[in-house]
Formats: sequence, structure tokens, C-alpha cells
Amino acid sequence: MILKDKNAVIYGASASIGGAFAKAFAEAGANVFVTHYRLETAQKVADEIIRNGGKAEAAAVDALDQDAIETFLKSVIDKVGSIDISFNAIGIKDVQDIPLIEMTVEDFQQPINIAMKTQFLTGTAAARYMSQQNSGVILSLTATPGGIGYANVGGFGPACNAIEGFSRNLAAEVGSSGVRVVNIRSGGSPDSRPFKEAIAAGGDEVKEFIDKMANDTMLKQMPMMADIANTGVFLASSLASKITGVTIDVTVGTTTALNYKATNVAFLKKDNKEADNL
Repeated sequence: MILKDKNAVIYGASASIGGAFAKAFAEAGANVFVTHYRLETAQKVADEIIRNGGKAEAAAVDALDQDAIETFLKSVIDKVGSIDISFNAIGIKDVQDIPLIEMTVEDFQQPINIAMKTQFLTGTAAARYMSQQNSGVILSLTATPGGIGYANVGGFGPACNAIEGFSRNLAAEVGSSGVRVVNIRSGGSPDSRPFKEAIAAGGDEVKEFIDKMANDTMLKQMPMMADIANTGVFLASSLASKITGVTIDVTVGTTTALNYKATNVAFLKKDNKEADNL
């Protein structure tokens, strides 16, 4: 229970990655305050956590509305006295699979504008409270395009870069007050809602694309939501007390090298041994 009695706030808590983080935090002992702009969506996550023996409360919060964020955080402080963890996982409405030269400026700008507004509002609001208590961890999430050039992702890639840059700069400003700020870069989780929806809509073609993404990784497998959420639990805990101002890469090596040309070494050795015996 490495997050025992910590108070965690999650924006964009749903059946996808936000919910996965909320459940992982709760399993690690945190009191979880889950939010979504639809109360019923956050409530489903809270109910599941409670059924599994965790502590959770749900609230309707628009993570793009400064007044709503401030009011909510004040209510958390009034109730439990501190905010120890803040994580923002709201959707940024990115448009992909269109070349930049064919994309409208509105579609390009939309994810960047949403990402920067919500990360700024929730991150700085949490940082103000955490600075007063001289402790706290602010987490954010990006994806592979934050680390390498990636075609046909529209404004999503630049949005990832912007989030990572904001995380570093915020960490530099609030570190002296005991607040840590860390970004997690995911390789994309096949069990997350966007991937499931894409498979449902695109069938075998999308499955082949996901297989290619897995083949690009060093371990030939993509990180599941639990892998990303467990990284968040570690980073929010005292075990990571000296980690701040960085992006932790959980892309299974993809942003270091595209490994689609690499072949199983053990298989090659076996193949070569058999050839020597001929």
C-alpha cells in the first residue's frame, strides 16, 4: 500500500486510462477523487473502486473550466486537508490519419489548445495547494509522438511535445516547494478505449496496424493500461521521491529505436546451429 492515505485527484476518469489510474491508485491505498464532465461516467469508476474495497468519490468537473477546477479542489481540501496526487487524462479531441498538408488549421490546433489549457489549469491549481503543503506529485500522460517524428498524427504529436515541455517547466518552478512534476510517455495501450473503438470500426486493417506498432517495439508487445497505471503509482510514491522534471518512457523502447527489422535472437541462434549441423 505505497500510496496509503494519499489523496489523489483524477480528471477524465472513465473506462479507459483515467479509470485505470484511479483503480491503481486506490489499490495502492490512496483516497481517490475521480472526476469527469459527465458525473455518471466518473461514478461508474468510483463504484467499481468501492466494490473492490477502495476509497473513492465522484464529481462532475469540467477540466477546461478554471472556476470549476478551483471550486472542486477547494472542496477536496476542506474535506481531507491535502491534495497529494493530481493526474489529468481528459481527451483532447485530436484528428488523425490526415496528412498535415491536407489538414485544416482548426483540426490541427484543437488538440494543442485543449491539451495546453487543461494541463495548465489543473497543473497550476494543484501546484498552488501542493506548494503550501510542501509536497505533492503532478502527473501527465503523452504518447510515442512526443518522442519521435510520427506521420499522420495531426496536432496530436505537437500536443504531446507541448505537454512534456510544460511538465518540465512546471517542475523547475515548483520543485523548491517540494512538489514533483513528471510526465509518462505511453506507447499506446491496445486495451484502452481509443484502440478498442478503432478495432471495432476498422476491423482487420486496424488490427494489422496495431500488430505493426507492436513490431516496432523492442519487446514486440505494447504496454497495457495496467503497465502505464502502475508506472503512475510508482512515480506518485515515495519510492520515486527524487524523480521530477522528466518524461518516463513506457513505449517499450519505440522512441529509442524502431525495431521492426529486429528478429528474435534465440531463434536465429537455433537456426544457425541447425545449419551448422547440415
